[in-house]
Amino acid sequence: MVWSSLVNRLLPQSCLLCGDHSGARSLCLPCHAELPWHGGEQCPVCAIPTLHGSHCGACIKTPPAFDRTTAAWRYGWPVDRLIPAYKYRSQLELTHALAHGLLQATEGVDRPDMLLPMPLHPTRLRERGFNQSQELARQLGRWRQLPLADQAVARIKLTPPQASLPHDERQRAIRGAFAVQGKVAGQHIALVDDVMTTGASLNELAHALKKAGARRVDCWVLARTL
Repeated sequence: MVWSSLVNRLLPQSCLLCGDHSGARSLCLPCHAELPWHGGEQCPVCAIPTLHGSHCGACIKTPPAFDRTTAAWRYGWPVDRLIPAYKYRSQLELTHALAHGLLQATEGVDRPDMLLPMPLHPTRLRERGFNQSQELARQLGRWRQLPLADQAVARIKLTPPQASLPHDERQRAIRGAFAVQGKVAGQHIALVDDVMTTGASLNELAHALKKAGARRVDCWVLARTL
């Protein structure tokens, strides 16, 4: 509390959305509250909106390897600007605000044994300079007091960015991209990522973990495209 007040006085910030004073935060409280929170009835597996919160047709027809998805926001304005700025323009000051949204969204969900950020291929990591999912998971792990299993899986296949591929090619492109190299047998794991669109990468990662003996795999994502 004392440190936060000191930061507010010495290092005042302007909200990235409205420009108003936001203290030590990158977003002011009103803008944070008005983000497109992903509420309402939704498929418990993939978090797509459904009638009465029932399983969606896609998850019934072809169940994914992951068991449940929790998303903080819908991928719409202004989240669809904040996440790319964070991810591609290295605006790391957004880590706290984005991770806090995920913290709120995961209140009351089943507690996992560990957090596992979506791995980046070493080439992609060198290009970007940081793994945005790892930064989110690290902050969330501190708040939730959960261990970070960021060395449990390696991304061994360099794939084109999923956003650049047609939806029907994403699963094929990501197949075989992950190698489990840590002990995950019997564990309940929450995967941390920025955006779920088709869920192809998360599904492939969950498949690799289940094959290695993971008991349950959930997806915790900043935003869900609808």
